[in-house]
Amino acid sequence: MALEVFHKDETLQMRRKLIGQSCRLFFSHDPVKIMRARGQYLYDENGMQYLDCISNVQHVGHCHPSITQAAAAQMDLLYSNTRFLHDNIVLYANRLAATLPKKLCVFYFVNSGSEANDLALRLARQYTRHQDVIVLDYAYHGHLTSLIDISPYKFRKLEGQKEWVHVAPLPDTYHGIYREDHLDPGQAYADTVKSLIEEAHKKGRKISSFFAESLPSVGGQIIFPTGYCKRVAESVHEAGGVYVADEIQTGFGRVGSHFWAFQLQGEDFCPDIVTMGKPMGNGHPIACVATTEEIADAFTANGVEYFNTFGGNPVSCAIGLALLDVIEKEDLRGNAVRVGGHLKQLLLQLQIKHPLVGDVRGVGLFIGMEIVKDRVSRKPATEEAAHLVRRLKEERIVISTDGPWDSVIKFKPPMCFSIEDAERVSTCIDQILGELEDTHQKKGTADEVEV
Repeated sequence: MALEVFHKDETLQMRRKLIGQSCRLFFSHDPVKIMRARGQYLYDENGMQYLDCISNVQHVGHCHPSITQAAAAQMDLLYSNTRFLHDNIVLYANRLAATLPKKLCVFYFVNSGSEANDLALRLARQYTRHQDVIVLDYAYHGHLTSLIDISPYKFRKLEGQKEWVHVAPLPDTYHGIYREDHLDPGQAYADTVKSLIEEAHKKGRKISSFFAESLPSVGGQIIFPTGYCKRVAESVHEAGGVYVADEIQTGFGRVGSHFWAFQLQGEDFCPDIVTMGKPMGNGHPIACVATTEEIADAFTANGVEYFNTFGGNPVSCAIGLALLDVIEKEDLRGNAVRVGGHLKQLLLQLQIKHPLVGDVRGVGLFIGMEIVKDRVSRKPATEEAAHLVRRLKEERIVISTDGPWDSVIKFKPPMCFSIEDAERVSTCIDQILGELEDTHQKKGTADEVEV
C-alpha cells in the first residue's frame, strides 16, 4: 500500500506540530521537500532537481543500487540479534582492518557516531584509569550527554565547561593565534596542548584522552598544520593518555589521497582509537570504534559485558561491505582527488576575483570557502555567507555554512560529485558574489552622498 503524500504546506504544518522544534530543517525559512534522490541529485515534490553539496552521509551517492540491493538481499535472508554467530561482521571488520594501521585491529560496531564517541570515551577511561579529556575549541563530537560535555560548540550554550574538560585552541592558521606566517604552527599549537596538560597536572588531575576530529568540520573545515597530531600524541602519551581520532565526518576516502584523514599527518602518526560513522552506511545507521588489543583487553578486564543489540547486525555489515566495494570499483577516492582538486582551484580563482572570499582550504571533497568583510581584518561575513546559501538554493544548489561565525561555505558532497557539478557551483557562486559586491559598492556610494 502506497504511503499518503501531503502537500508541502501541510507537511510543514504537521511537522511543526508533531516534531520537536529544536530539530531544525535546512532552509527553515522555506524548506525544500525532497521526495527522492539519486547520486548527487535531490528531487522535490514537483520533480525539480537540486545539486547536493552537503550530504556527506550518502557517501557514494543517494540510493546507490549496489547498496540498496545488498540491504534488501540480506534483510530478506536474516536480520538477527548480534549475539548469533554470523560471517558478515567478521568479513566487514577484516575489510576495515586492511585500511588501517596494523595496531588498530579490534572493532566494536555501534549505530551512530555519537555512540561510537561515547564508547571511545569509555575505552580511554578504562584503559588509562584517568578521567580528564582534552578537546579542541568549537569541537562537536555528538549529542549524548557524555559528548555534549566534551563539545565546546554545544556546552558553551548549555551548562558550561566541566572541571575535567580542557579546551585547546583550534589549530586554525587563518583566524587562530598562530597563523600561516608562523615558522612552525604545528609545533606552536601542539605546545598549547602540552601546556594544558601541565596545568591539569598542577591541579592533581590526570588526562585520559585527547579527542579531535581529524579535520575539524564545525570549527570551519580546518586543515591541521603539519606535525600537529604527532606532537600532540607524544605529549598525551607522556601524560598516560590516549589519542582519539574522530573520523565520523572525514573517513572512507573523502580526502582522496588516503582512506582516513588522520593519515594526512604522515605514516609515523597513528591514533590509539578511531571512531567512524556517518558515511559508512550511506545513510543506514552504522558506526564503529577501532582500537588496539591493549585497550580492548583493558575494557574486557573490567568484567562488564559490552552488548549492542543492533551494532554489527548482518544487514548493517552487508551494507558496509557493499559501500567498500563501490568505493573501490568506482574509484571514488580518485574522483575525490580529481574533482575536489578542480573545485578547489575554481574557488581559488574566485578568491583572486572577489574580495569577499578570504580563504579557500581543504583536501579532496572536504573544502571550505571563508567569506569575510575584508581580507585585512579577516572579519567574518556571516550575513553575506547566509545570503550566498539562500541564493544558491534559488539556483537549485543545496549547500550550507559552518565555522564559529557561520561564515564558511562548506563542501562535503557525495563522492560521485563530478567536474561538471564543480563548475556549475563555481559559476553560480561567481555570479552571486558579484551581485553582493555590486550591492556593497552602491551602498557605500550612497553613504558617501549622504555625508
